[in-house]
Amino acid sequence: QMNGAQSFLPTVLISFHKVDDESDYTAYVSRLKATSRAFDQLLERARKSADTGVRPPKFAYEGVIDQSRKVIAGAPFSAGADSAIWADAQAKADALAKAGKITPERAAALKEEARKALLEQFKPAYERVIAWSEEDLPNAPVNATGVGSTHSNGKAYYEYQLRQMTTTNMTAEEIHALGLKEVERIKGEMTALKEQVGFKGDLDAFFAFIDSDPQFKFPNTDAGRQAYIDEATRVIANIKTQLPNYFGLLPKADLVVKRVEAFREQPGAAQHYFPSTPDGSRPGVYYAHLSDMDAMPKPELEVIAYHEGLPGHHMQIAIAQELTGVPKFRTQAGVTAYAEGWGLYSEWLAKEIPNTYQDPYSRFGQLSSEMWRAIRLVVDTGLHAKGWTETQAVEYFDANSAVPLTAIKSEVQRYLVMPGQATAYKIGMIRIQELRKKAETELGDKFDIKGFHDTVLGGGALPLTLLERRVDQWIASQKANTGTAAK
Repeated sequence: QMNGAQSFLPTVLISFHKVDDESDYTAYVSRLKATSRAFDQLLERARKSADTGVRPPKFAYEGVIDQSRKVIAGAPFSAGADSAIWADAQAKADALAKAGKITPERAAALKEEARKALLEQFKPAYERVIAWSEEDLPNAPVNATGVGSTHSNGKAYYEYQLRQMTTTNMTAEEIHALGLKEVERIKGEMTALKEQVGFKGDLDAFFAFIDSDPQFKFPNTDAGRQAYIDEATRVIANIKTQLPNYFGLLPKADLVVKRVEAFREQPGAAQHYFPSTPDGSRPGVYYAHLSDMDAMPKPELEVIAYHEGLPGHHMQIAIAQELTGVPKFRTQAGVTAYAEGWGLYSEWLAKEIPNTYQDPYSRFGQLSSEMWRAIRLVVDTGLHAKGWTETQAVEYFDANSAVPLTAIKSEVQRYLVMPGQATAYKIGMIRIQELRKKAETELGDKFDIKGFHDTVLGGGALPLTLLERRVDQWIASQKANTGTAAK
């Protein structure tokens, strides 16, 4: 139900497929037609997996069915308002005509080609996905557990996933223990902040206060959703002015904040980033799920903007794409521990940057976000290595955070279908923090924050072992340049 082709394909076509001339529109239509072949290939893989007993939980099937139905709801597939994909196909053709690149008659012909592709290839492909998902749904597990207890080779698979995601050799037991330790440490910081604001009650009561008090909520209206986007845009613009003091490398591409398209929006789902083009001609997008504003508390707005936007994912990915003098694959490679470690490090780094986290509740939002990632170490390994049920995972998460229950349930479902991925954030962050501390200790007053950050970002996404080697080389070069090392 996350990042599936059923929602990702129309997102790419609507939001990222540029149509600057007729040949671009022809390519757009060809991709509408190719949906049929692509989905049939994916269905073949799904059937083969199901035949061996490898199935996602029931909720994942339901997510695919629901999202697929939303994509093909409305004209030209059925009565009602235009579907998002048909509205986009018409708008792109009309824009070409308005710009004088094609005649109105040609625009009408192109729209007819798109409509035909939607009805003859696109819609039937989605209907096949829905039909197979509904057919296999009764076989899917209702009470979801992790891969370690679900599949015969699940334990080995999970250890492999941990190595892939963290780029370390840490075991599930080691990661679980680290998570428990981090949860307790962050709880201590949260307790101190609770006392700072004069709250009377224990930490659980403070969590309930943050989660329920209206002062921390945006209205669950279109005006409230726009207010969220406007405020996220503002805090990103504010921190952008400070970045030259902390970075030599800066992205050329712009960044915008958008609401997730209706056909793939999910209450409480994680916010995410979609990259800019390498030449910067199309901006990066920080996408926010805003269907349930209760799941988007005000104290967490700022920290999410720094993680997804600046100096987080947009900065890291845009800089990587814009690198020169390195092999092309290094500008496009993705390493989860590096990318998500950088995103979480960015949340923490923002504390040092002027005019950020200016009230204690925004600071609590930063701690909540870090706690979120510490809990992931416990919950992900609990689900996939210790046999925890979905309910156990939700209960642990809820007992140790102020995160709204809707968001917690969505998060735990994410961990169930993406084994190991959630562990990469905190492990990557800790490693970057350790490397910075090492550089500060060895270089003393010769430590340059810009140089450190440019070293971390200037090689593209790297496994953590290679990142450490790169930072060590930078430290050595700084020592050689100054002729001295800090004592």
